[in-house]
Formats: sequence, C-alpha cells, structure tokens
Amino acid sequence: MPITAAYDRAITIFAPDGRIYQVEYAFETVRRGWTSLGIRTSSASVIAAEKRRVLPLADEKSVRKIFRVDDHIGATYAGMAGDGRVLLDYAIQQTLYYRFIYDEPIPVEHLVKLVCDVKQIYTQHAGVRPFGVAIIFAGVDDRGLHLYMTEPSGNYIGYYAIAIGEKSNVVQDFLEKNYKYDLDTKSTIKLAIQAIVNIIESKPYENFIEVGYVDKETRKFKLLSESEIKEYIEELGREGKIKV
Repeated sequence: MPITAAYDRAITIFAPDGRIYQVEYAFETVRRGWTSLGIRTSSASVIAAEKRRVLPLADEKSVRKIFRVDDHIGATYAGMAGDGRVLLDYAIQQTLYYRFIYDEPIPVEHLVKLVCDVKQIYTQHAGVRPFGVAIIFAGVDDRGLHLYMTEPSGNYIGYYAIAIGEKSNVVQDFLEKNYKYDLDTKSTIKLAIQAIVNIIESKPYENFIEVGYVDKETRKFKLLSESEIKEYIEELGREGKIKV
C-alpha cells in the first residue's frame, strides 16, 4: 500500500516524514493553473497573466486574472479560480477596513499577511481543505515597491521576479536570464509581456494576456487595456524579441 494511502485522508494528519499531503496536493493544483508572473524592478512592480478560451463559444474577455485590490495594490493568481476569487474578495474587504479605521492605505505586506493567515488556518482544521491557489501581490507603500507570492500553505515570500502556474518553469528560466533590477517602468512591462507571450499559443496575443503595474512615481495600480498591450507587443515585434 502506498504511504500516502494512510496519511492523505485528512488535513490534520502528518505523514511520518513530516509532510501534509493535502497541502502538497494544493500545490499541484497551482502547478496546473494558467501561468501568471510578477516582476519588481527599481521603477515598478508588474504582474501579467495568460488567459485561455475555456470553450469554443466562451468570451475570453469575461475571464479575469488580474485584479485591483486597492489603489496601490494589484494581484493575480494561479490555481482554482473560485479559491482565488474568494481570497481576493477578502483582500479587498481588508483594504477597506484598514482605510476606514486608520484613514490611510494598507501596507502591502500587512495585507499579504492577512491573506496568508486565512490560508494557514485552512491547513490545520478538520473538515476543510487548503486553498488550491497561489496569489502574487504587487504594490507600493511608504517602504517602496513590493512583490509577494502567497503559497497554499500560508507562507509568503518577497521576490524580484516569480512565475506560477502550468508553464512557470519556462517563464522562470526566461526571467532568470533576462531580469535586471535597474529597468525603467516601460522596460519592466515589456519584459513581463515578452515572458508571457513566449508561452501563449493563441493569437492575437493581446486577447489572451492581462497586464497590470504600479510604479514608484504615480503610486497607483493600473490595468493595461488591450490596445495598450497591443502597442507593447508590436514594439517588441519590431525589436525582434517576439514573433508577431
């Protein structure tokens, strides 16, 4: 009998080697999700995500992968869409509570901790399952620009560049080879788009990509329109960095 047969039936049971298999299965759900990425440089924090046509008659424009959590924070996810939606709704509520109580924007890491607290609780109670989603938060506050990735286990880590999802290995390899900290905002956005375009099979690319960013100057999170993404793609094509 496989060792998992005795220890993966409940979230409250540790395997002899110290593993919680239900949490590891949640990580596998993330690895099977649509790819998302985040990049933080000296000028901006950018997040980008791929979208796919779920069914032939489905409207891909109705699918959302990037969300404005607050004026200064955006987020994207990989994994179970329902789990991501619930946690991002919770994150939005927490930003509103913080503004109401303290009359100022919520610090990025504080919000990430609140979301991870919920994720962690769901790894230790019987009758529940872990959230099968990883979320990338990009934002800015008085401490500067931030990029965090939250794991199904409730852990979080800050990154300069990170990719999650089905083709994250390809994207991560690309980022490790091409990342530079001193990029300006436009170059950071172009790097994110170039990384995500490399794994997209459908055209036109702008219909299957979402991009959002927050920069040090405006300190506002902005979602790029399809026309703006198209302009970046055409520019990358003229530079010979992607095939348009």
